[in-house]
Amino acid sequence: MKNLWISLKFTLVMCVVLTIGYVLVLRLAAAVASPNDGEAPVVELNGKVVGAANVGQKFTGNIYFWGRPSAVDYNGGASGGSNKGTNNPEYLAVVEERIDAFLNAHPYLERKDVPAEMVTASGSGLDPDISPRGAEVQIRRVAEARGMTEEQVREIVEETVRGPWLGLFGTHKVNVLQLNVALDKAQNRQLLE
Repeated sequence: MKNLWISLKFTLVMCVVLTIGYVLVLRLAAAVASPNDGEAPVVELNGKVVGAANVGQKFTGNIYFWGRPSAVDYNGGASGGSNKGTNNPEYLAVVEERIDAFLNAHPYLERKDVPAEMVTASGSGLDPDISPRGAEVQIRRVAEARGMTEEQVREIVEETVRGPWLGLFGTHKVNVLQLNVALDKAQNRQLLE
């Protein structure tokens, strides 16, 4: 009986120590390894937080660049994909609808010019980035809607393109929220006017 009591006390102590210790070790590692001391990076406009830099958001207005579609409607608490295969008829019908909608908003494009990322959701449903090509095909629409020249918008897009980490890992990408904030700053607007 004495050994049982010692074992139970030891188990309880270890549960508490390892649970708290594990969290503290992870927090310390995040604070040391991440650029934001372990905190999620946020995007601000005029001193106000307008979103998280690493979570996709829904933009539907013509004055904004659009991100990748989301199978979870950009709900950070329900991250995930549609889990439908690329040959699934329902999935293909959704992609066809997205292509048609994208072409309606961008009548100057042909079907073959629509980047796949603009009509297919990412695995998380929260991808905050698009490729430079995904941004490039939207420049004309955004410029017309904002009353800007395509060159002005293209310059802002080029300023927001980020290269691979250390020049080796990843691809070139554009954070959609940061790009839209940069556009609003250029025109002295509030986000989501």
